[in-house]
Amino acid sequence: MSANSSFLTSTIGKKYLMALTAIVWSLFVMVHMIGNMLIVVGAEAYNNYSHALTSNPMIYLIEAFLVAVLLFHAVTGLTLVVRNSRTKPKFYSVTPMREKSASIASRTMIYTGTATLAFVIWHLITFKFGPTYFVTYNGVEMRDIYKLVIEKFHEPLYVAGYAVVMILIGFHLFHGVQSIFQTLGISHPRYNKFFKFFGYTYAVVVAAGFISQPLFVFFAR
Repeated sequence: MSANSSFLTSTIGKKYLMALTAIVWSLFVMVHMIGNMLIVVGAEAYNNYSHALTSNPMIYLIEAFLVAVLLFHAVTGLTLVVRNSRTKPKFYSVTPMREKSASIASRTMIYTGTATLAFVIWHLITFKFGPTYFVTYNGVEMRDIYKLVIEKFHEPLYVAGYAVVMILIGFHLFHGVQSIFQTLGISHPRYNKFFKFFGYTYAVVVAAGFISQPLFVFFAR
């Protein structure tokens, strides 16, 4: 027990925990982005999707788990920054692939991570605890979250701010996703280029997918 505790409190142990929590949220943002693409289909499809999620009896446990994982990831990351403040700060154990491998994404993880945490809080206040409208489909009354989304995505400042945050999240994902492989010991000189490409692609797909939604509403709805 003491050995396990010692490992989890060590720098390497914390980086492993960072990687595992990063996997959870990296998968979540991808699934969330794909689900939200129903905004282009229409109100009924979007509201039915939202209702299916929020009416699930497990929703509170799932939300609590995701929030706990996010906070743990943030606190652990800050702990690593403080611990490594006298050395080169990293969120994950990344082996440089080139002499100039310290990209902007890797150097700004603390800032993009902070922006992500702030956005999650802002997002919850705006939508989960925002104005409540109702609509009925096939005799089932549900929250009309589509109407609220349409309202917010017609506000120029909101759309601009949303897009900027998604770009920052993209930077965070770019370095974070590729670094997961490194931290978990899966990296190999033969595959490092692929891991970097995978991280880049994953980040672009998620960020572009999210940004496309308010732009679609703003210009087409």
